[in-house]
Amino acid sequence: MKKLLFTLLIFVLSFSNLSAETNIKRIYEGKLDSKITILVFESLTCSHCATFHKDIYPKIKKNFIDKGLVKLEYRNFPLDLAAFNAAKAAHCRTSNGEEILHFLYKNQSDWVKGNSIEELNNNLKTILNSQNFGIDYNKCIEDKNIEDFVLEDRIEGVKKYNVSATPTIIINEEKFEKPLTYKNLEKTLEKLL
Repeated sequence: MKKLLFTLLIFVLSFSNLSAETNIKRIYEGKLDSKITILVFESLTCSHCATFHKDIYPKIKKNFIDKGLVKLEYRNFPLDLAAFNAAKAAHCRTSNGEEILHFLYKNQSDWVKGNSIEELNNNLKTILNSQNFGIDYNKCIEDKNIEDFVLEDRIEGVKKYNVSATPTIIINEEKFEKPLTYKNLEKTLEKLL
C-alpha cells in the first residue's frame, strides 16, 4: 500500500511545477569534461543497485573513472519511501555524497529491514549516525529543496529516458539496453573512446 501511495505521489508531482533552481549538488565521480558520461538511475533500497555498486562500480572506477575517461552521475529514482529518505540524506552533504551512497549500498541489509516506514527510517538514521557523516538526519529528511531535487530526478528519468526499473544506465544520453554486466559495459565504453 505504501509503495502505491509513493507511486501516486510521484505521478501527481510529475504534473506540478517543481523548481529546477536549487543549490543541491549533483553526486558524481570523475572529471566534468570526460568524453563519456554515465547516468545511473537507482534506488537505495534496490538490491540490484547494491549489486551494481558491489560488483560493477569498482571496475568502472578503476578502469575508466580514475583514468579520467568517464564521469559517473548518480540519479535518484526512489522506488519507495525508505529509498526516498535515504536519497535525501545522501544529498544533504555538500560534498562527498557518493561516500554516503556507497556506504548505504554496502550496508543495505542492515537498514532495509522492518515492518513499517518508521522502522526503516529509524534503521537508516541509526546507521548514518554510526558513521558520523556530519549530517542532521531529521533536517535532511524535512528539507523541501532536497525533496524536490530527488523527485525531479525521478520525474526526468521517466519523461526523458523512459526509466521504469533500477538500476537504469544512460551512456552519453543513450539508454544501455544490454544485460548489466561489467563486460557488456566495458565493451560499450571502449567503443566510445
